[in-house]
Amino acid sequence: MRMESGRTVLIIPGLGNSGPEHWQSLWESSHPEYQRVLQSDWDSPRCADWVANLDAAISGADRPVVLVAHSMGCMAVIHWAATTRNPDERVVAALLVSPPDVEAETIPTGPTGFAPCPLIRLPFKSIAVASTNDPFVTLERAKIFTGAWGSELMVLESAGHINAASGHGPWPEGERLLAKLLK
Repeated sequence: MRMESGRTVLIIPGLGNSGPEHWQSLWESSHPEYQRVLQSDWDSPRCADWVANLDAAISGADRPVVLVAHSMGCMAVIHWAATTRNPDERVVAALLVSPPDVEAETIPTGPTGFAPCPLIRLPFKSIAVASTNDPFVTLERAKIFTGAWGSELMVLESAGHINAASGHGPWPEGERLLAKLLK
C-alpha cells in the first residue's frame, strides 16, 4: 500500500469494478502497493455504502492518502469529502477521472443516493480528467463540477469514458498526472 513517495494510493473504481484491461487494474498490477477500495455491490450501489467503505480504507492507511477514482468512484470521493470530518487531514490529493453527471438521464439505473452531486470545494488538491465525448457527462457539466471542487481540469479530446472500452489500457498520460499529484 505504500509508495516511495510516502503516500498510500487507493484505487476507487466505478460501476462494475474496473475490469482486467482497465487502466486502474493495470496500474494496480504494476504497483502492488496500490490498494483497491472494495465494494459489496458494484452494479446497484448505495452511495452511503460506498462512502463508508472508502472511509474505512482511508482510515486504515498509515500514510497520507492519494485517491485515484474513476466514474462513479469519483462521486464516492466527492460525497466522502462532503460528509467526512476533517478530510484534509487524511487525504492529500485526488485524481478524478471521468466524473459522471449523476443527475443526467444517461446514468445507468442501479446506483442510489449519488444525486445530486455535491458542489463543494475539496480541501485537498485534485486533478479532474474529462473527455469531450464522455457519454455520462457533458464537458459543460464537467467544467461546473470541477470548478466547484477547485480541481485542475484536464480535457481529453474524444476520449470517451476514459476506460478500456474507449481504448485506454495502461494510460501512461494518467500515470503522469498521478505522478504530478504525488510530488
